Amino acid sequence: MATREELSEFLASVERRAYKQALFAVRDESHALDIVQEAMMKIAENYGDRPAAELPLLFTRILQNAIHDFFRRSKVRSTWVTLFSALTDENEPDADPLDILGPTGDARTESSETRYEREQIVAIIEEEVAKLPARQRQAFLLRYWEDLDTAETAAVMGCSEGSVKTHCSRATSALARALKGRGITL
Repeated sequence: MATREELSEFLASVERRAYKQALFAVRDESHALDIVQEAMMKIAENYGDRPAAELPLLFTRILQNAIHDFFRRSKVRSTWVTLFSALTDENEPDADPLDILGPTGDARTESSETRYEREQIVAIIEEEVAKLPARQRQAFLLRYWEDLDTAETAAVMGCSEGSVKTHCSRATSALARALKGRGITL
């Protein structure tokens, strides 16, 4: 059973990433904040008695459902999240992929050229990920950004492990072709 402190620490650790997921999905800051707040309240109210190890998968599923509910209510087809995992540093496997979007090193010493180049690459990646079919984006994000295994991703998506593998394979192939076509090699 997770203690209040463990639940609090967990929610603080996922807040930023959850907000980014919701923001890229709904493309509206206030709706994204509402979705994240709703997901956090649901996990605290309904699953606070679960072991701390179960919280990440439960929260991911709750957040995904909250996003899907938003689209159902709005009668808008799902447009899903973005990719930042390709930008992670292989030498720092535990680094948060979203940290790559901030200035590298000391912000005062980062050249404006480096910052501009990074911002342009992120924008292009976002464009290409947005073009993927919704299920491919979802599988890709969960597997490579959230670092869930195939079984966990299948549980979150409500599909088979084979479907997850197919969606991920198609997404990575499509992204690789699209990014290569735009001159980006990661």
